[in-house]
Amino acid sequence: MNSVVAVGGLLIEQGLTLVTAESCTGGLIAHRITNVPGSSAYYLGGFVTYANEAKQAILGVRQETLLAYGAVSEQTAREMAEGARLKLGADLGLSITGICGPTGGTPTKPVGLTYIALAAADTIRCERYVWQGDRLANKEQSAEAGLQLLQAYLRERGG
Repeated sequence: MNSVVAVGGLLIEQGLTLVTAESCTGGLIAHRITNVPGSSAYYLGGFVTYANEAKQAILGVRQETLLAYGAVSEQTAREMAEGARLKLGADLGLSITGICGPTGGTPTKPVGLTYIALAAADTIRCERYVWQGDRLANKEQSAEAGLQLLQAYLRERGG
């Protein structure tokens, strides 16, 4: 069973809802989730907040966070996930922010750097990755890692 189908089953089983906030993946997770028939039972919607202004206006990411840590940071990913969750009143918020390339990297933030966060009422988790692929591969790996993070959380939560 692939991860998106497994996640859907776990969300239904646990009676939880999900919202996504994507930057570098440009809606790829939302696309994968909505390819599953019946996903409207647990998926409330998603936000593609590519520009910092959108992260602030839509998700409530603080300007101070963006100035201090940048758009591609654990702090921003956490605020994106929590902001999306609260915006739509979902049980879970999943966010991704990163540098897919081929340009945009720096010595401290290389191409492929990605942060994925999951927010629930009682916790916010964040994972850091540095992918080595081209732009499309980095997006695909990021989307899959996001689904894997969500699946791991749901399995732990479900017992």
